[in-house]
Amino acid sequence: MKNLKVLISAYACRPNMGSEPGVGWNIVQELAKYNQIWVFTREDNRPSIEAELAKNPVPNLKFVYVDLPFSKWWKLNLGGVHLHHYLWQLKAYLVARKLHKEIIFDVAHHVTFVRYSSPSFFSLLPIPFIWGPVGGGESAPKAFWQNFSFRARVYEITRGVAHRLGEYDPFVKLTAQRSQVIRATTEDSAKRLHQIGAKNVQIFSESGISNEEIQKLSQCMMPENTPVRFISMARLLHWKGLHLGVQAFAQADLPEKSEYWILGEGPERERLENLAEELGVAHQVKFWGRLPRDKTLSKLSEAHVLVHPSLHDSGGWVCLEAMATGRPVICLDLGGPGVQVTEDAGFKIPANNSEQAIDDLAKAMNLLAKDSDLRTDMGKAGKKLVQEKFSWEMKGKDLTQLYKKIVDSEESLVS
Repeated sequence: MKNLKVLISAYACRPNMGSEPGVGWNIVQELAKYNQIWVFTREDNRPSIEAELAKNPVPNLKFVYVDLPFSKWWKLNLGGVHLHHYLWQLKAYLVARKLHKEIIFDVAHHVTFVRYSSPSFFSLLPIPFIWGPVGGGESAPKAFWQNFSFRARVYEITRGVAHRLGEYDPFVKLTAQRSQVIRATTEDSAKRLHQIGAKNVQIFSESGISNEEIQKLSQCMMPENTPVRFISMARLLHWKGLHLGVQAFAQADLPEKSEYWILGEGPERERLENLAEELGVAHQVKFWGRLPRDKTLSKLSEAHVLVHPSLHDSGGWVCLEAMATGRPVICLDLGGPGVQVTEDAGFKIPANNSEQAIDDLAKAMNLLAKDSDLRTDMGKAGKKLVQEKFSWEMKGKDLTQLYKKIVDSEESLVS
C-alpha cells in the first residue's frame, strides 16, 4: 500500500521539549518515516521547528502555520490559552478544508492539545478521523481534599466545572461521535468520553521516550552505597501529592540516614518544608529546587527509588524516565502513572483516602529500602517495559498500522 497522506492537528508542537509540545513533535517526526505528513500548528512554533529541520531534515514532513491576531495577548493566562486553542482549531479547519481539496488526505488525526473537553474541528472533514490520546478526565479523589488549602480546592472545583461545561459543547460531542478511534490516556478519561457519545475508545498513554534517550538513561547505574535515597521530581503543586510522600517518608521505618530528595519549584514548597519540619525529618528531606535537565538526571542517578504520588496526572513522564534508568516507582494507582507502571516495575498504591495512601506508601518505602534485590528486579522490569511499550519509535509504527487499518476498512466499504 502506498504511503498515506495524513493531516495532523498539533497546536502544541516543538522540538527538544517535554510535555505536550514534545508529544506533538515526536509523534509527527516518527509518523513521517512511514507516511506523508502535513502538520497544522501555531505560528510561534515556526522558529524552533525550522531551526531543527535545517539541522536535521525530515522527508515527508510538511508544516502549515496558522494563528490568530494578537496571539501573544490571548495566552497570558490559562483561560486565554484554552480560548485561543478553541478558535485556532476553527481557523485551522477552514484552512485544512481548502487544502484537502488540493491534496485529498487519507486520514486526519488530532494530536495536541490532549484535552478531551475541547473539540477538534478536523473531525468535520470528510475523511476518517482519530482523536488523541486525550486526557483531562482525571480528578483528585474527594477523600484527599481535606488536606487541600482553600486555593487548591477552588482550583479543583474550577477545573472540574470547566471540563463538565466542555462536555455540553455540541462540537465536543460531535468530535467524539465522528471519531473512528479515540485514544484516551486513562480509564477516567475513557469513561467521560463514553458519556458524551464516543464508541471506539482505547487506553493509550500520551507519553514516550526516544530510543536514543532510552539508551542514554539506561546507563544510569543503581547506586550501591547507602543511605537509600527516594526522589520526587515535579512541580510543587497540591495535586502532585508530595505532601503524601513527605508524610509517608516520616512514617516509614527506614534505615538510619535514608533521604528524600525533592526536585522542583512551586507554590507548595513552603508548606512542604514546614511539614518536614513538623514531622522531624527536615534534616533528611532535601529540596533542590528546579534544576536543568542534565542536573536533574544526575540527581536521579544518585537516587534509588522514584516517589510520584500524583492525584491526577494524565501523563506521568517522570515515571517513564525513572523506569528507563532502572529505578522502581512508587505511585498512586491513578491517572497516567497507574496506566504506565506495572506491578513488576513498582508499587501502585490504592488511593482510597489520605491515611490509607500514606500508610501504604510508607510500607512500599520500607520494602524497597531494605531489599536491594527487589529494587534491582523492579528496575530491570521497568527498563524492559519502557523499551517495549513507550518508545516514540514504537508509537509511530503503531499509529501507522492504525491508519492503514482504518483506511483499508473505509476502502472495503466503498468497494
